[in-house]
Amino acid sequence: MRDGFAFVDELVPGIRWDSKYATWDNFTGKPVDGYQVNRIVGTHELCAALALARDRAAALGFGILLWDGYRPQRAVDAFLRWAEESPATDAEDARKRIHYPAITRAEMFEKGYVATQSGHSRGSTVDLTLFSLASGELLDMGGDHDLMDEISHHGAAGVSEVAARNRSHLCSVMESCGFSRYQNEWWHYSLIEEPYPDTYFTFPVG
Repeated sequence: MRDGFAFVDELVPGIRWDSKYATWDNFTGKPVDGYQVNRIVGTHELCAALALARDRAAALGFGILLWDGYRPQRAVDAFLRWAEESPATDAEDARKRIHYPAITRAEMFEKGYVATQSGHSRGSTVDLTLFSLASGELLDMGGDHDLMDEISHHGAAGVSEVAARNRSHLCSVMESCGFSRYQNEWWHYSLIEEPYPDTYFTFPVG
């Protein structure tokens, strides 16, 4: 592990995670280069802010589930290579229906859902959602992680009142703890005072 970084679960007890890019459950349909274990890594500053967010969420009856944190640049490069490939199997077509039903792979980058240089690679950006502390169930957010569609935008039309309220809860928690939202993805937040604003790391998660 690089100095200044840590596994989030070691510094933020009680947080849940499911590192999607370490699994087969992501828009590429397979584990992504650079993700060697199913854990979330972030800067120490990110972890401190997430500990505060955990407590703010708990006061509302919610817990935090992380899907991604630090993302090696090598993983971003793997996304670029994947985008240049053509779907070859029915399984890949199924991933399209789940994650990018109305756009092409190339349009993921054009529309800002995937970047050639990601804030995740600087170590202080997270993809996350809320769950009920009482039931353990994820809250309805009107769409899943990495649904690359306008329905995922903040303020999107067609989102139910319940989902809109849940998105608002998440936004309120995160922005009160020093994060800024990304307009196109309700699950994506970056630490405003990030420690490495100009560095894109490539060491593996593992």
